[in-house]
Amino acid sequence: MLAKEPVPGRVKTRLCPPCTPAAAAALAEAALADTLDAACASGADRVVLALDGSPGPWCPRLVEIVDQGSGGLDQRLTRAWSATRGPALQVGMDTPQVSAGELDHGMDRLLAPDVDAVLGPATDGGWWAIGLRRPHPLAFTGIPTSRPDTGRRQHERLQALGLRTSPLGTHTDVDYWADAIAVADRWPDSRFAAAVHRLRLGRHLRLTDDLTTNGTMGAVELQAAHATRWTPGDAAR
Repeated sequence: MLAKEPVPGRVKTRLCPPCTPAAAAALAEAALADTLDAACASGADRVVLALDGSPGPWCPRLVEIVDQGSGGLDQRLTRAWSATRGPALQVGMDTPQVSAGELDHGMDRLLAPDVDAVLGPATDGGWWAIGLRRPHPLAFTGIPTSRPDTGRRQHERLQALGLRTSPLGTHTDVDYWADAIAVADRWPDSRFAAAVHRLRLGRHLRLTDDLTTNGTMGAVELQAAHATRWTPGDAAR
């Protein structure tokens, strides 16, 4: 797993507004805790967290911590993968709804005889999970992130390296407040959903839940963007 320490002003900044930096960090901490719990409950032999910052109470004791180091995200991803031993599945801190069962399914798919890599697309055009049978030094180099074509570019890179790639299910990354509400409403029994509920009842939102009025991508715009998302099947068209 690749993540940042949930420090106000350094994480989930696209939630602000309507969230305050402290509220966004609280959501990030809940997302981290949920995702790490799922990883620890899966059948993984090891759970490794490549962390930018220091671990806190949200990090289970069984998790191995490695430093992300400096450089661009592609460099930090490559460095994180150097800590793996054998086949591995990587996720980030943006999908707190991911379950242990989904992680196990991803690893099972990666270990299939005709598969070298797996890739789980995100609804914003990126990816939420990637699995490799073994690290490759060029798997991430030069691929721009946080773009509508990031997932497609990552899929093309894996194919260009000769890696037989199998798709995983699609998930929504929590980048904006509309995402947070949607994920919390669909998966209500989680720390993340509880944190969203507390914010909706409290005073940690600068404006209202109507994101279309405050310069942040709103629910209607978000739905339109998601309608044009990339999926691994697009490469075959």
